[in-house]
Amino acid sequence: MSDLTRDDVAHLASLARIELEPQELDRLVSDLDTVLSHVAQVQQAPTEGVEPMSHPMPLVNVTRPDEVRPSLTPEQALAAAPLAEEQRFSVPRILTED
Repeated sequence: MSDLTRDDVAHLASLARIELEPQELDRLVSDLDTVLSHVAQVQQAPTEGVEPMSHPMPLVNVTRPDEVRPSLTPEQALAAAPLAEEQRFSVPRILTED
């Protein structure tokens, strides 16, 4: 059992910019306490001699090698484009600066 309090959960929620109702705070104290207990249990696992890994299964890069091959020139690639600027496709803006 950790020393997690309702104020701790409220503080974490404010840091995460999450607005919680009072009843949610009460429930989350218990839920987060359970999570912290499980984390503490996992931290007790013997890890000596275990190599760190980024993924539990061995992964192999399935992409092809990056090889230079003949391709279109910028002018050929942009020849059928409705609008091009500075050797790039030009498209209408859909997002604002806000």
